[in-house]
Amino acid sequence: MRKIKVLSVFGTRPEGIKMCPLVKALEKDERFQSIVCVTAQHREMLDAVLDIFKVKQNFDLDIMAHGQTIIDISTKVLRGVDETIKECKPDIVLVHGDTSTTLNGALAAFYNKVPVGHVEAGLRTYDIYSPFPEEANRKLTGAITEMHFAPTNTNKANLLREGVDEEKIIITGNTVIDALLSVIDEDLKFEQEELNDINYKNKKVILLTTHRRENWGEPMENIFKAMIRLVKDNEDVEVIFPMHKNPSIRELAHRYFDEYKGRVHLIEPLEYVEFANLMERVYLIMTDSGGIQEEAPTLGKPVMVLRTETERPEAVEAGTIKLAGVEEDNIYNLAKELIENKEEYEKMAHSANPYGDGKACERILDSIFKKFN
Repeated sequence: MRKIKVLSVFGTRPEGIKMCPLVKALEKDERFQSIVCVTAQHREMLDAVLDIFKVKQNFDLDIMAHGQTIIDISTKVLRGVDETIKECKPDIVLVHGDTSTTLNGALAAFYNKVPVGHVEAGLRTYDIYSPFPEEANRKLTGAITEMHFAPTNTNKANLLREGVDEEKIIITGNTVIDALLSVIDEDLKFEQEELNDINYKNKKVILLTTHRRENWGEPMENIFKAMIRLVKDNEDVEVIFPMHKNPSIRELAHRYFDEYKGRVHLIEPLEYVEFANLMERVYLIMTDSGGIQEEAPTLGKPVMVLRTETERPEAVEAGTIKLAGVEEDNIYNLAKELIENKEEYEKMAHSANPYGDGKACERILDSIFKKFN
């Protein structure tokens, strides 16, 4: 039997985390020949993920450059993936999510008349500028996709509303759960010693992450002000903030939090395994990230989303996340309730995760095999 040739294209850290389990599953499955093309839209952060999962790339476009624009990234990815496809001649190209790598990798496949498989298809906010450019990227990718691997029924419903043929939509769960369950280790020691010294069992430790463009400026200042109020008003609360590499975010964090050392821990960004295990140990997570909204419920951690909307409404409906917005008082009051109201906290912590059971990769592979046979 001829093996199905699958080209996986990804380039950022979040894509790597969600695609590497799928690549490993492809490598182990005799039905497939796995080919990996990384764009390195993120370089160091992506390389760290590849090392963790022991994934070796067959093609490396190495596009990352200081100060490049979305257009710079797009043209490099489109040309590079086009050349890769012409060389390896895959049966299907897999892309993930909503990055510039996603859209332009899919376009290169489409221009070569190779079917596109879109992993994590069907997420929508219905605001084309939020998140930017991700909302447009995933909608445009969906328009040229042959196989839509939708994590949830909500994602499927979004695609059906847009006229996608139901036979082309496969509900899989999210591959991030497959990744997460493989790396949790209760004995793990963090490289940054400060994290090992925190009393997670007796303190209510909040993990804060914020980096999205739409939160730069006043929204981020509102978030930081709310965190300071929580620390001042609750002696048992501590905050961990892995600072994004963006200099403006780091400067703002130091300006707001330096006088609260010992209670607010400003740390360097963590690689995936350490971050996953930190999520497992903290009390509450406050974030503007998308992926964390999917991961944390598997670990029984309530999530406050520091955005005005989310493309993951099924998590809101399931009760695993709460949409906090970016106004200081709203953030403070919602967090205060979860700190003080044990019943409300437990209700969120024990809600069922709508993003799956860790078998998304298996479902994706079986559906690809079925399509080509």
